[in-house]
Amino acid sequence: MTRSRTITFTVNKKTGDAFDAILNVPPKMMPDAKINEDGWWFFTGPHGKSQLKFNEDKSRGILDHQYIDEESSWDVPMRVISSGDSSEVTLTLTKPDNLTDEQFDQRMTELSELMNNMKKIIENDF
Repeated sequence: MTRSRTITFTVNKKTGDAFDAILNVPPKMMPDAKINEDGWWFFTGPHGKSQLKFNEDKSRGILDHQYIDEESSWDVPMRVISSGDSSEVTLTLTKPDNLTDEQFDQRMTELSELMNNMKKIIENDF
């Protein structure tokens, strides 16, 4: 049985601004983040050397991305949805086959803190 978790949070920014702010989050959350010419961010994450690439479509609010670290690889569907003057950010994480249930649970705990930090950065991004 495949395990997954969907996370949704509200951002006090209009959708286009929230979308743009999310694309600029990596260097604000990981000081060593560098982007290459192919759009991959490289940085040191909680599980070692990591990389992230967005496959975005701003007109549709799509911010799907790939995330790879030394322990696992994730394909993450992510959406930014308009809600008046604010936005709903939704992402779904499916447990990679090589992670145990305990490792997945730990990642979800880490991700909750990461999402709280990301929300603060997005709302304070100018």
